[in-house]
Amino acid sequence: MNKVVIISGSTSDKEFVEKIQTKLDELNIQHEWEACSAHKETERLLGLIKAWEASEDNIVYITVAGRSNALSGVVACNTKQPVFAVPPFSDKDDFMVNINSTLQMPSNTPVMTVLDPGNAAQAVQRIFDLIG
Repeated sequence: MNKVVIISGSTSDKEFVEKIQTKLDELNIQHEWEACSAHKETERLLGLIKAWEASEDNIVYITVAGRSNALSGVVACNTKQPVFAVPPFSDKDDFMVNINSTLQMPSNTPVMTVLDPGNAAQAVQRIFDLIG
């Protein structure tokens, strides 16, 4: 089964996550959401990734985190599955902080950044179309 796992750094990102979920629903893509901070709940996050990786599902991760976006990098370094970072933002100042922390991933940390929630869902659909 193809599935998207959305991980946000906080439950306060719920409204933004719902935009992604709405588009995934329109595309009939299975998904689940978990809020887990890479900074505050690292061990829990690693356990969640391990559990998802143990399934036989084709998984694409979408991470939703702003400020110092460790979430996307931690997920990308602990999976071989695609990771899309979709940073939330409420205004232009928030956008600048969140986009910069998302784009500045360390080497060997393959995170693809997509700003529009709907575009992220469509990119996932294209990946799933490739693998059947």
